[in-house]
Amino acid sequence: MFYLIGLGLGDIKDITVKGLDIVKQCSRVYLEMYTSILGCSLEDMQEFYGRPLLLADRDLVEQGADEILAGAGESDVALLVVGDPFGATTHTDFILRAKEKNIPYKVIHNASIMNAIGCCGLQLYKFGETVSIPYWDETWKPDSFYDKIKLNRLHNMHTLCLLDIKVKEPTPESLMRKRKEYMPPRFMSVAEAAHQLLSIVEKKDALERNTVLNEQSLCVGLARVGQDTQQIVVTTLQEMRSTDLGQPLHSLIIPAKEMHPLEVEFLQQYAASIKLDDYNH
Repeated sequence: MFYLIGLGLGDIKDITVKGLDIVKQCSRVYLEMYTSILGCSLEDMQEFYGRPLLLADRDLVEQGADEILAGAGESDVALLVVGDPFGATTHTDFILRAKEKNIPYKVIHNASIMNAIGCCGLQLYKFGETVSIPYWDETWKPDSFYDKIKLNRLHNMHTLCLLDIKVKEPTPESLMRKRKEYMPPRFMSVAEAAHQLLSIVEKKDALERNTVLNEQSLCVGLARVGQDTQQIVVTTLQEMRSTDLGQPLHSLIIPAKEMHPLEVEFLQQYAASIKLDDYNH
């Protein structure tokens, strides 16, 4: 049997009882650590689970799925995923491959950022399409995600922005030499995301006189959701550009222009210097 097991968002104890029982019985257990990170060390996880874990990096998950699935038809093999197994489309590929190989599988669900984001008080059913904000570099500055934020705003819906993670990314120089060397891990902060958004807003204003989003628009910054050090800040997009929420992982929300009174009341506790009624129109 092949198992996809969600670990939740906090620490080693967020795994479900069902998931933990399966981990203890498997012949091999892989830990996927490139689409997200958990707030604990590999050593702590191995001690808690009472067994060694095989690290599944980006190359192994995206190109070595057959290696992970090998033998799962005769013995139990598990892939542990931070959050929920279906939080990343990469993991659906494992299910398709298992079906092709006639390998039985089970999925053990858990909390993910997609539902835990409700901790800020915004109602989940009022969220529109989720977007990902990628890191920019000198030659690549994609902004298509902005159009989705704009569309959500026009339909009076909230937007969850998932921020880029760079783990085991090969350097451009090493790719040219065909001998991979990796850049240090990077995790986009809410300040970096706000900076890129403001750059797009300035360009759109100049070209389109766009008023859907501007530097005074309200936004919600979240860090380490589900962990003991969770932090939430509500401020303007301009102020978010200089907000430090500490260690990763960070997420950013662009709320709808009109919010329910309960949403406003709940958010107000995270807005130190802003009266949110002034922004709810």
